[in-house]
Amino acid sequence: MKKALICGVSGQDGGYLAQLLLAKGYQVVGSSRDAQMASLNNLIRLGIRDQIEVESVALSDFRSVLQALIKVEPDEIYNLAGQSSVALSFQQPVETLESISVGTLNLLEAIRFTGKPIKLYNACSGECFGDIADGADENTPFRPRSPYAVAKAAAFWEVANYREAYNLFACSGILFNHESPLRPARFVTKKIVSAACRIAAGSREQLQLGNIAIRRDWGWAPEYVEAMWLMVQQEAPDDFVIATGESHSLEEFVAAAFGRVDLDWRQHVVIDPDLFRPTEIAISRGNPRKSRETFGWQARYKMKQVVTLMVEDELRHLKGHGA
Repeated sequence: MKKALICGVSGQDGGYLAQLLLAKGYQVVGSSRDAQMASLNNLIRLGIRDQIEVESVALSDFRSVLQALIKVEPDEIYNLAGQSSVALSFQQPVETLESISVGTLNLLEAIRFTGKPIKLYNACSGECFGDIADGADENTPFRPRSPYAVAKAAAFWEVANYREAYNLFACSGILFNHESPLRPARFVTKKIVSAACRIAAGSREQLQLGNIAIRRDWGWAPEYVEAMWLMVQQEAPDDFVIATGESHSLEEFVAAAFGRVDLDWRQHVVIDPDLFRPTEIAISRGNPRKSRETFGWQARYKMKQVVTLMVEDELRHLKGHGA
């Protein structure tokens, strides 16, 4: 039985990846900064909490990482940990950089130190490319425009460096935006879907948003974790862009969400200039051709289907709570 260590198991991707690996017969160990205090609501919601062992690991502390690797003895490590919000990274740049780039470096160094043939998947981000209308692929240069993207770019090059210098099986998935019902409330997509459903149920609130002209490549998170696993099953480690290949405006996302509950979004949304970011990517789109040609992955769900799935789940959730 293969054993996987998922760093960041309590997040959206960690939950779906754990579910996928359990279905494939893996023993799954999750790591959290504090196993006793961690919110494991996503694992509970997916019905898999009791099948996962959770270890306390401070990724910013090399000794803690090394001890975890020696104790767990994983075959595969999935590094999904670290501060995950672009907006929050402007408020917490140091914490963002430490949690992402230092954490990744400690994992790489600990794998090298153990000398075991551990395979590492690292979560990189399409945010690293900055503005890209033409469809970024694996050869497109990085131009990060947020502390989050700077940290992810640093982690990407750490992985590439250790792969080349020490022959580690280490790869990065450059994932563009991917959503699901497990998205935390601070993310704009979840904020939009939740507000639309509450308003449809009778709430008289107004939804405040920033720049709705921005364009993003939005996919479905449960599909994206399949790509992570496929990368680690290849004979040789390599980096891959994971995206739908389509770009849509936030306004289109809003219109789709409100339209799904038969509302005109213009009557319920207020644009708040204070919510605009210091530097904003105007347009983002990925080119997933290499992942399709190498291991047959391609996105089945595009933006409108993603919105529909999120709205339907939110409506069930509200109904279940007597809204």
